Amino acid sequence: MPRSVETSVPSGYRSEPAPADIVAVRDVVTSSGFFSPAEIEVAVELVEERLAKGLASGYHFLFADGKEGARGYTCFGEVPATVGSYDLYWIAVHESERGSGIGRSLLAATEAEIDGLGGARIWVETSSRDLYVPTRAFYLACGYTEAARLPDFYGKGDAKVVFVKALSGPESGWHSESAPEPERHRDR
Repeated sequence: MPRSVETSVPSGYRSEPAPADIVAVRDVVTSSGFFSPAEIEVAVELVEERLAKGLASGYHFLFADGKEGARGYTCFGEVPATVGSYDLYWIAVHESERGSGIGRSLLAATEAEIDGLGGARIWVETSSRDLYVPTRAFYLACGYTEAARLPDFYGKGDAKVVFVKALSGPESGWHSESAPEPERHRDR
């Protein structure tokens, strides 16, 4: 069940989507040149869902605004039926802002939000296509580790690459606890 608690938003960001963000998110995501029309529609639908249902939608947002509206944003939510796992569904920065540090700053602010919501791990998935080499390098540089590669997930030769980062929330020690040693079977 998604948490309906809103934490205090870091300075310089806002967490409440506005109707104008439907157009802004479409513009940000389209400007990157990374996403298909179907993927762009999914990004817009998540904003619409949040506007319609509020936090009950399970979607949280952070927006970095500039003079022309949202210049970057994240969308994230708790993974159902898990303890402390959150998905980062989207992080996108307008092409005109790429390299300005907005992406790294947005990701750090999103991590702080998730930590404040009791999150312990953030899961991110992306493509293995060459177009996404900078994306994968970004996650690695921000302290994420590659957790899995699912071959041909998006299409022939296009694997899903899953990254994870452990946070300092109350559940973060879950992974670090020692698992009991497996029982060894001995020949008799």
